[in-house]
Amino acid sequence: MLKFAIPAVAVLALAAFAAQSKSTYEDMPSAPATTETSAMGWHVSNEGPMAKVAYGLENSDHLVLMFTCQPGQTQAMVYGEVRPASSRLTEASLGAMAIDPLSGGLAEIVSIAVRDPALQGLARDGKLTVVGDAGEVDLPASRAERDKISEVLAYCLKGRA
Repeated sequence: MLKFAIPAVAVLALAAFAAQSKSTYEDMPSAPATTETSAMGWHVSNEGPMAKVAYGLENSDHLVLMFTCQPGQTQAMVYGEVRPASSRLTEASLGAMAIDPLSGGLAEIVSIAVRDPALQGLARDGKLTVVGDAGEVDLPASRAERDKISEVLAYCLKGRA
């Protein structure tokens, strides 16, 4: 009986200590902000001639939405868990389906015109309304992010930044 009682008491004591330590840390006013809430935003990058605009955590695979295009293209390819709230989305997955760069699963790729009011509104007003399983949500963009997104949209249309 003593073989079971001692380990059980030790486990309960460790659990109580861990719970107490956690609540003490959370109550501290100077507890650091989590990376997830502080880094969520719009991020622009290039992969060769392809321009990428993504909303999520910077330098991670935690992305909600990404659109890509190449110089001179009038259509952007959209990947992710949500889609821009636009009636002008077109299914781009014809034939064999590609691998989604965000999820690693089969991609349901849609395309959207670079001149679509949803993308132009993101660059101009700093808000993109998206639709997903949970309904509609607005993804905000700061002034600096809007400037970068405008440059990408111009690059996609004209082939220059």
